[in-house]
Amino acid sequence: MISRSRRLTALFCALTLAGAAALSACSSDTADGAKITLGFSAWPGWFPWQVAQEKGLFKKNGVNVDLKYFDNYTDSINALSGGAIDANSQTLGDTLASVSGGAKLSIVLVNDNSTGNDKIIAREGVTSLADLKGKKIAVEQGAVDHYLLLLALQSVKLTEKDLQLVSLPTDAAAAAFVGGQVDAVAAFAPFTSKALERPNSRTIASSAEFPGAIPDHLVLGEKVTKEHPKEVQALVNTWFETLAWIKDNKDAAIDIMAKRGGVSVAEYRSYDSGTSIFTKQQNIDAFTPGVTPQHLNFQAGKIADFMVSAGLAATRPQIDNLFDDTFIKAVP
Repeated sequence: MISRSRRLTALFCALTLAGAAALSACSSDTADGAKITLGFSAWPGWFPWQVAQEKGLFKKNGVNVDLKYFDNYTDSINALSGGAIDANSQTLGDTLASVSGGAKLSIVLVNDNSTGNDKIIAREGVTSLADLKGKKIAVEQGAVDHYLLLLALQSVKLTEKDLQLVSLPTDAAAAAFVGGQVDAVAAFAPFTSKALERPNSRTIASSAEFPGAIPDHLVLGEKVTKEHPKEVQALVNTWFETLAWIKDNKDAAIDIMAKRGGVSVAEYRSYDSGTSIFTKQQNIDAFTPGVTPQHLNFQAGKIADFMVSAGLAATRPQIDNLFDDTFIKAVP
């Protein structure tokens, strides 16, 4: 599987107003009934889009979709913020980074939460987070697993300054760990599988211990949701019809998704519990404002504050108009 750089950094702090405005021109084809270009990349919670395409479910729901797979996740974020695509599959943190840089975006669907597929893995002899003090740990700096690492360190009263951070792309970070160049690695599936090939290595923390910290979404340019609600609704409807098809045809669906991810069926099955796909009701609950980790406004506020305090964003992103639950509530 190609490296999926799930970046949390404020990659778009330098986004020009002209670039942000390009969102409004998102695909010249987006007249009523016309094509929507949807981006996705390597993450188990997004591979159902491949199933939707191969089983003709977009067409069945009356939407013309150009499904575009990105080998590099960061490229998909750039494409959405630059107006090259109409919609993208991306994390909450990455979306907030884009908003901080000036992008006008709408989150209309929660695909999933990471519930274990993001991990901190350590060598033999490093058995706890506290043991990381003074050790070398490889992580893609500014990426979501950097965020996970900092949250984990905070839980044992350590900071990034207490260890030796080695900044590497996630695939290279996993390889460096397996090669014995570092003591630990923070990574996401499928590179967690690679990292655990190191003899006697173990997971010392994962996203399962930080509920709701890493949600993944369908995100569109704000203008697209306003001007083409019919197509957006059809996308959201297709997502839930796809989940129903997967439930009824699990083996066939896993074959499709594993092939798209470039992993074996057995490997893909091992990721199942680490990515929790959201039901319609879980989506409604998440979009409802609240003060617990299950609520998106709460998580977005926490992530936004963290991004600023950690120097990952120059300004705090505004989240007031980010979440649009119109389409979730209209799903049949």
